[in-house]
Amino acid sequence: MEFPPGESWSRNVEAVAYLDLGGKPGFKMALHRAGARWYFYVAHLWEPGWSIVDVTDAARPRFVRFIPGPPNTWTLQIQIADGRMITALEKIPPIWSPPPDPARGNEEGFLIWDLADPENPRRLGHYRTGGDGTHRNYYAGGRYVHATVLPAGFDGHIYAIVDIGDPAKPVEVSRWWRKGQWTAGGEGGVPFGTMLHGGAYVAGDRAYLPYSAGGFVILDISDVRQPRLVGDLPFSPPFQSFIAVHTAQPLPEKKIVVVNSEAIAENCEEPLGYAGLVDVSDETKPRLMSLFPLPAPPPGAPFKNFCQRGGRFGPHNQHQHQFQDALYRNDDLVFLTYFNAGLRIVDISDPLLPREVGYFVPPDPGVRRAPQPKTLVAQSEDVVVDARGFIYVTDKNHGVYVLRYRPAG
Repeated sequence: MEFPPGESWSRNVEAVAYLDLGGKPGFKMALHRAGARWYFYVAHLWEPGWSIVDVTDAARPRFVRFIPGPPNTWTLQIQIADGRMITALEKIPPIWSPPPDPARGNEEGFLIWDLADPENPRRLGHYRTGGDGTHRNYYAGGRYVHATVLPAGFDGHIYAIVDIGDPAKPVEVSRWWRKGQWTAGGEGGVPFGTMLHGGAYVAGDRAYLPYSAGGFVILDISDVRQPRLVGDLPFSPPFQSFIAVHTAQPLPEKKIVVVNSEAIAENCEEPLGYAGLVDVSDETKPRLMSLFPLPAPPPGAPFKNFCQRGGRFGPHNQHQHQFQDALYRNDDLVFLTYFNAGLRIVDISDPLLPREVGYFVPPDPGVRRAPQPKTLVAQSEDVVVDARGFIYVTDKNHGVYVLRYRPAG
């Protein structure tokens, strides 16, 4: 597939391939190895469903098939481990554009699939929240899915551990939430934007939660039936309350956690977003230790700062290896999408002095495939890197870019 026309910018990043995916922009992505073959799975943003691509030869990907999802439902999120695929189902928020049609109804929860035949996933089970479904879930294999759920009676998404030992009969074993979220239980007064958004990340017997206005949270889950608060760190104020902490990826050997917010408003009409590192050497008292440099326009760009480019500018998603052998792991590098500033690669070998070592800023889309953003500019959404070093990046109106980090020298 040819690359889209228009000017792109890069530093130490090579464009390898482009996946159009039938004109369906993607969102979250996952990789799966089956013998000598590599498979790429992408959850779509504007159309319910999932696409499968054979990327054994990443420079010449082979589109396999599209699996339609339930109508009027967000199917944005996907996780793969242990030969199983977890795909989220969520009620589309009314503030989204285009808004959902309440008369059509929607599905919710998450689906469990078997990947014994990677080109033809077989559905095994369906977990339901009894509410509006799940957002970004975490599954690194084994018995438990660490889910971001929105059950009835709660204000904002909360954390739930779901046992899929019998995938045909998934069972929720515990929940944890910020006090004030359980409105049906008489709670209330929770600060606006308090919710688990970017999904838990589990390392050993700890779960690291990016709880938006609820801050960064560390839980002890040595007893999965009784998660217990260990420590937390507020981020709002000074950062915006809505998705103040979007992602929290622990690097246990370094005793640090990579955190970031999510940009929401277009044209920078909101408080500044951030990405940085939290020191958890004393996990009862996490502390912010450094911030990533703010992306600057590449030489020759027709805008003096990214706010002038239009659309959203700010961090969104990190590549997360999640202890999977199909995914790239280098605890000295962070791969982070930054909406209209594209993909940014940051060296954190000195955690007190993060430095940008690469970027890829795609061209503006030539065709509008979705109502967002208001100005038709690139909006890099998510990133995942396979164990061979190929980088996959999604966009609101583009297909998927396949890239390679090529550091100078």
